[in-house]
Amino acid sequence: MANPVRGEVELVAGGETHVLCLTLGALAEIETICADGAPMTATRLLAVLEALMRGGGSTLTAREIRALPLDMETAAGAVAACFERAGA
Repeated sequence: MANPVRGEVELVAGGETHVLCLTLGALAEIETICADGAPMTATRLLAVLEALMRGGGSTLTAREIRALPLDMETAAGAVAACFERAGA
C-alpha cells in the first residue's frame, strides 16, 4: 500500500500492486537517464519507471519490470503521478 505522505504512488501491473517513490537515489538515476535532454522514449520511460519502483522498494529486476504488461499511457501516468505527489 502506497504512503501518500512519502510521495508514493501505486501502479497495478500483472495483477500485482507496485509502489513507486521518488527517493533521492531514484532522482539521481533519473538525472543520469535524462542528462542529455533528448526526448522521452519507451526505453527511457521504462528506465525511469525502474528507478521509481526501486525507490518504492521493488526487488524486481530490470528484465522483470520490462516484462510487466503495461501500456505507455499507464506507465507515463504513474511516473507523472509520482513526480506530482513528490512536489517535483
